[in-house]
Amino acid sequence: MPTYDVLTARMAGIGLRFTAEPDVDANIESTLLFASVSGMEQESLRTLGVLTTWLGVHHSLVNAHRLVRAVSTHPSDRVRAYWASIAQWLRADRRLAPLESFHRGFPIDLLPVGSKFQIQRRGEDTRFVGSKLLVPKGTLRDRVSDVLAPDALARQHAGYRYRVLMGPSVRADVWTILEESRDMCVEEVARRAACSLAAASQASRDFTLFRASCGRVLPPPNRLG
Repeated sequence: MPTYDVLTARMAGIGLRFTAEPDVDANIESTLLFASVSGMEQESLRTLGVLTTWLGVHHSLVNAHRLVRAVSTHPSDRVRAYWASIAQWLRADRRLAPLESFHRGFPIDLLPVGSKFQIQRRGEDTRFVGSKLLVPKGTLRDRVSDVLAPDALARQHAGYRYRVLMGPSVRADVWTILEESRDMCVEEVARRAACSLAAASQASRDFTLFRASCGRVLPPPNRLG
């Protein structure tokens, strides 16, 4: 788990509007997981609210395989219940469906006390109705202005930008790494992209071919937004 300042910079880097110098090279999936830990285990409802809004806007460009793998090994039942609930809410994105199986017990209260009472008074957050998480309406702020729009995030975060171009794939992640360090060995690229050596090798060859044919790769993102 990164420190508060490091996590805040990473969240700002992937488009969650927090007051921090954004880490524009932050890994998207690990940042999402750590943000959920902050929200569910450290009771940071502000973080959890902005995270949930971000997922509603940007989930289609999340590398679902990588996220599922990361959540599956996390020991916190509360964190897994959150992601199971997200998968149910975003059920149209079938890539996230495996997350639903990560919590099969009774629904978990978001608040340490009083969740059921607050739901009786105010109703339930419509995003979590029938899910594994009991969330009273109004507990998690949901404002689209709390996250960067896709076009703004593509200008800020190179990895997100390549995913817009190629989809949330290993190829996009490898090209992002090579754009920053073009002479990196394939073994290191595979390690950083968390992919197989064969996948990294093929994407690296394609990257080199593209550079040779076009003379240059696509221009880097405008990191000033």
